[in-house]
Amino acid sequence: MIVATGNNNWAMSNAVDSVAKTYINGQEIREGLLNRVEAAIRAYDPCLSCSTHAVGQMPILVDIVDPQGNLMRTISRANA
Repeated sequence: MIVATGNNNWAMSNAVDSVAKTYINGQEIREGLLNRVEAAIRAYDPCLSCSTHAVGQMPILVDIVDPQGNLMRTISRANA
């Protein structure tokens, strides 16, 4: 069995990378980052879209790291 999560992992990673490069500028975190990350994941993983239904309700944890891999900040949204 090939599941969308595994099959589309590369595309999801690239989409999340693109969102990060667009919405993170140094220490500034632009509004809507978590929703954009969620949308990028949902676009490639229909299983998550069906299982979490309401947009803005997917639990998300985003770690922001510097180029050396040091954790700079964590942003999260718990399942409401």
